Amino acid sequence: MPINLKNVVTQCLFKDVKNAAELRKAAIGGEISCALINPSMVVGPFQVQIAANKALHLQRVGKMKTRSLYSEVIFNLCPTNNISEAFKKFGTSDSDSAVLIALIHTEEDSHNIDAICAKVDGQQIPVEHLATISDIPKVKKVYKVTPAEEACGSLLDAVVCRMAVKDVL
Repeated sequence: MPINLKNVVTQCLFKDVKNAAELRKAAIGGEISCALINPSMVVGPFQVQIAANKALHLQRVGKMKTRSLYSEVIFNLCPTNNISEAFKKFGTSDSDSAVLIALIHTEEDSHNIDAICAKVDGQQIPVEHLATISDIPKVKKVYKVTPAEEACGSLLDAVVCRMAVKDVL
């Protein structure tokens, strides 16, 4: 993949999902190519953009820690370097009733979005409504956000900082 290729991250949010197990199985089996994210652990779309950008960069320089671009997106959402923990907390589980789909593609190659979204048995809602699904207390606990941090910045700021420095600490 050339470095000058323009990539786009498309996010689709669904609630009242009835087939999360089927979607997860299809993603693991390679039938659909996207990141299936647990939206209760996401504060806002920017958080996923950061994870996707980092995954693309690591793929281009050959330094991914996981086997695929989309598993790297999920791994990059996690504040620790534990891959299994990342999938448990940030990946979709079989019983989830909400799913956030992240798809990385070129500007010209957007035909997969509709095909993947058509497989979801649920109601699509604007990704800007993530706040209605986010489990803020759980996010604060997982990212170890302190009241002092929240006093001087947003929760999103604290989360993105944790994601950015996990490779350094």
